[in-house]
Amino acid sequence: MQQKISFSTYAVIGTMLFGMFFGAGNLIFPIQMGQLAGTHFWPALIGFLVTAIGLPFIGILAFGLSGSSGLRDLAGRVHPVFGVVFSMALYLTIGPFFAIPRTATVPFVVGFEPYINPAQTSLFLGIFSFIFFAIVYYFSLNPAKIIDYIGKYLTPAFLVFLFVLIIIAIVKPMGSFDKPTGDYSGLAFITGFKEGYNTMDALASLAFGIVVINAIKGQGITDTKTIAKATWKSGIFAMALMMLIYGLITYMGASSVSAIGTFDNGGLIFAKVAQHYFGPFGAILLAIIIVLACLKTSIGLITSCSEFFNSVFPKVSYKMFVFILCLVSFIIANFGLNNIIQYAVPVLMLLYPLAIVLILLALCSPLFGHKQSVYAASMFLTFCVSFFDGYSTLASSLPGATITIFESIKAAYIEYLPLYDIGLGWILPAIVGVIIGYFWPTSSKKVAIQ
Repeated sequence: MQQKISFSTYAVIGTMLFGMFFGAGNLIFPIQMGQLAGTHFWPALIGFLVTAIGLPFIGILAFGLSGSSGLRDLAGRVHPVFGVVFSMALYLTIGPFFAIPRTATVPFVVGFEPYINPAQTSLFLGIFSFIFFAIVYYFSLNPAKIIDYIGKYLTPAFLVFLFVLIIIAIVKPMGSFDKPTGDYSGLAFITGFKEGYNTMDALASLAFGIVVINAIKGQGITDTKTIAKATWKSGIFAMALMMLIYGLITYMGASSVSAIGTFDNGGLIFAKVAQHYFGPFGAILLAIIIVLACLKTSIGLITSCSEFFNSVFPKVSYKMFVFILCLVSFIIANFGLNNIIQYAVPVLMLLYPLAIVLILLALCSPLFGHKQSVYAASMFLTFCVSFFDGYSTLASSLPGATITIFESIKAAYIEYLPLYDIGLGWILPAIVGVIIGYFWPTSSKKVAIQ
């Protein structure tokens, strides 16, 4: 018989879950979305919450129910080769290619860039990111104590300052909401939905899900249903806190345009809002706290990515992967926050539909008898669309990157595939794949469920 789980246990696991998810991107994207959405605040926020809150929560829950031993095992239900390739692509995305470099560029943009001569920005970004990743490298070699310390003291300090800033922004609003701009004028919900991709939290849920499950098992809980229950309640705790913060940050951005103007990225918006209320001291204090919070996130990502790649390539030591990942992250961070965001979006448009479908298939796997053919067919047809979503996003920012045959296929999708024009064209192919896979000859293998 399983022991009764106390509320404090749920709170501890929920706080850990919040700490893993809440990083640099969780600050900069909702505040910029608020500025762009303006009076279309609510539909944009709801769409954002679906992908930034709902999907990560479902991803964690899917791990709790599936009994998978990790992302490679879960993705391997499609095919063992897919399990390795997809896992590597996901870890590179939430790791050294995009998310980890962002942990260095966001605090630099928030706390230091506004006070630096634009001609010297690249130099100071290089110095700052070198020191940042040198610290990350040092603590990633033995991360247990520093992560515990930062999680107990620095993250709460960051949240206290953040809530002070948010409460003041609500009590003394900077101004009224402006008219929505760009795609938020006519497609606020869908645009917010896709903006939630940028947090990368649904992808992170696939990488971090097993960490949560192991933490629950560490409490002496082994029954699958009890694990799922603990996952659900802990997830509610973490996601409710994130939902509150997202809503308030988005409101702060929506009310800020008349007071501070618009900027290229959410990091600069946050810096200007802090400066508006507290002067230069406030922006610097916020930057220091964000640096410390981002250090925790960066150490956690470097550690998890190094452990994963060490498991795939055991001949290369964990310490060597820590060095390699820190070096790559340092190099990419020096391309600047705007460029990191620009090149991350096409990759996210490719990977996110695959991650969403994989999460939903894992959650519903008992309904189709865990048939591998369902996983394979649905993921293949989803990829056939998400590949062109990624290509289209890249081509729109780099016109020279267009390929004639790809343009022809994209035109056919726009003409015949429902919802493709709003970025959700993968939904129907994914459903068709489930149907095809379900009725595939019964000789097809079933996924081995532990």
